[in-house]
Amino acid sequence: MNGGGDDGGDQDGANETLEVDGDALAGVVDLFGALTREELERALEELAYKQGVDPPDPGIVGRATERYALVTYRTEGVDGASGEDGDGEVELLVPGPSAFPSLPPGAGDLPHIMDVVEREIDREAVERAAEERFRADVARALASEDEALVGRLLDVSYDLDAWGLDLTELRARLDHARDG
Repeated sequence: MNGGGDDGGDQDGANETLEVDGDALAGVVDLFGALTREELERALEELAYKQGVDPPDPGIVGRATERYALVTYRTEGVDGASGEDGDGEVELLVPGPSAFPSLPPGAGDLPHIMDVVEREIDREAVERAAEERFRADVARALASEDEALVGRLLDVSYDLDAWGLDLTELRARLDHARDG
């Protein structure tokens, strides 16, 4: 709280929207280890309020997931997590392989504002979820002959390599589709 900023009462802040990208979303999630979609959306609302702007379109989370800046995985109930399904599982978001997590202005205060404890993530479950999703995306890209998606997935395959996943066979299929 700097005390000297815009109180949101002038025209300059009217209809502005909080600007965040996949890296910023990953940074916010990384503050807590993992967040539910609801919790991330609430964090974005808090940041927008602090900056005197509107929160971003909730679709931004889906777009970041689509681009592998965020990865979702399911796990047994988590302390304080909303969104448990009937089986006691909850879907959590974690920073993805394509993200370079960074904190948007004011995000450092979120752990003090939100009632969310820092969470340990199950790295193996996250990697499994990312690999399963990647395999499904590759199958979809190849079946639809979507050149843009093939190119994007080739890039993601290298990011997933950095996670230690061996996707050599899938990358070869994507390379073949792109070149051939």
